[in-house]
Amino acid sequence: QVQLVESGGGLVQAGGSLRLSCVTSKNIFLGNTMGWYRQAPGKQRELLARIFSRGSTIYEDSVKGRFTISRDSIKSTIYLQMSSLKPEDTAVYYCNQVPSDPSYWGQGTQVTVSS
Repeated sequence: QVQLVESGGGLVQAGGSLRLSCVTSKNIFLGNTMGWYRQAPGKQRELLARIFSRGSTIYEDSVKGRFTISRDSIKSTIYLQMSSLKPEDTAVYYCNQVPSDPSYWGQGTQVTVSS
């Protein structure tokens, strides 16, 4: 049973922007820290950004200043606004709780940044 659905990925030129969305269920979302992860080919999945239930955020250095995570508690949805995209941002992007729950991984959304 898929409980998190990511969308919004695509092909974009370097320097461009994309906005990812992740629709979850209330039992996953409410009161929990949520995060965006990505996995590039041949690499391990990494946590990029997290947002706590009260809205504070933490970013990894690789995306700090370029990506913004946000959450909509009414829609049980989290977002990732990505700007100044680089070819090295090419990956499949996922959302999950932080720490992640293995049973919640969705199919992800592919982001490809061309140079």
